[in-house]
Amino acid sequence: MTARTPIFTPVLIVGCIIIMISFAVRASFGVFQIPIAEEFGWLRTEFSLAIAIQNLAWGIGQPIFGAIAEKIGDRKAIIMGVILYAVGLVLSAGATTPIEHQLYAWLVGFGVAGTGFGVILAVVGRASSDENRSMSLAIVAAMGSAGQIFGAPVAEWMLSFMPWQSVFLWFALAVVLLVLTLPAMRVPPMATKAELEETLGQVLIKAFRDPSYTLIFLGFFSCGYQVAFMTAHLPAFVTEVCGPIVPGGMLHNIGITTTSALGAIALSLIGLANIAGTLLAGWAGKHFPKKYLLAGIYAGRTVVASLFIIFPMTPMTVIVFSIAMGALWLATVPLTSGLVAHIYGLRYMGTLYGIVFLSHQLGSFLGVWLGGRLYDLYGSYEQVWWIGIAIGAFSAIVHLPIRERPLAQPAAA
Repeated sequence: MTARTPIFTPVLIVGCIIIMISFAVRASFGVFQIPIAEEFGWLRTEFSLAIAIQNLAWGIGQPIFGAIAEKIGDRKAIIMGVILYAVGLVLSAGATTPIEHQLYAWLVGFGVAGTGFGVILAVVGRASSDENRSMSLAIVAAMGSAGQIFGAPVAEWMLSFMPWQSVFLWFALAVVLLVLTLPAMRVPPMATKAELEETLGQVLIKAFRDPSYTLIFLGFFSCGYQVAFMTAHLPAFVTEVCGPIVPGGMLHNIGITTTSALGAIALSLIGLANIAGTLLAGWAGKHFPKKYLLAGIYAGRTVVASLFIIFPMTPMTVIVFSIAMGALWLATVPLTSGLVAHIYGLRYMGTLYGIVFLSHQLGSFLGVWLGGRLYDLYGSYEQVWWIGIAIGAFSAIVHLPIRERPLAQPAAA
């Protein structure tokens, strides 16, 4: 009898730590929307564009860092990401003009790419056994939500007694400390003989000729749009639109006395609910077709967001929406990355998933930038919400024709 491979390995634990800290910092940027705009008298578009550029840089950098990791090693790629991330945060702390924030956002975005899903999921995927891979990817994705749970509230708490510039510097230090975890990340190459004989160019050509890869690419766009828009704008949206928190009520009694605090808590609730949702998605991905699960998740997002916009916003609807949307939040990540690994193999998973993730981040750029732009034009986020709802429905549809089976490997010489 063969012994069962343990799911919790040093690689998985280190991957979880890196993703959690990286995403805690990234998820907090929406909290800085109002403080920075008020300090400099900027339109909402200005800092929104910086966040949008950060998401775009993350998307562009993801396949680049995936290829770097496959070429020179995972740990070296992560170290490069850490350096860019920290430098971007330090420079942003001293920025006083919109163009500076938008310029340094490129560094932060590339830093997130080097410490984010593309590199880490590929590492964990290679280090996991076939039976554990789906759940291992889900656990790492869930740790991104764990970072979101405390990232925004910690930023909101720190802003209560220090300027936003100091918060950026402390976040930079937290990112730098990630390098201390890397000695435990030792991953043996895991690929079939046929996969090892394929070049990256051959794999890319094979993927680009496959209609399923195009459908996965298109479908991930709406995930980025919705997630990034809400991360960047939901705290401000709740602050300005939500009905008042009643003194003596449950929220007031536990210390949530303003809609600003509720906006930050909303992101935490999304992250908390998504831990369960992502782990459930990882379990389901092992037992059911991933394409149908993804279609269901996007359809669910469409319904939840529609109801949130249709009904008047109250503290209770914010909580219900956050929990419901959170259950669907990053549940797409282990399923999409697992789908790429299942169809195209593990050897170049980092690059192939990174290219798919570029679509996610193109959606992120549009969602964040359009949120700020349309808010400045109309004084409302409603139009941006409905666009996100429409493309979410589109994503639910395009996943259905995907052919979920491994592509034939070239015959070994």
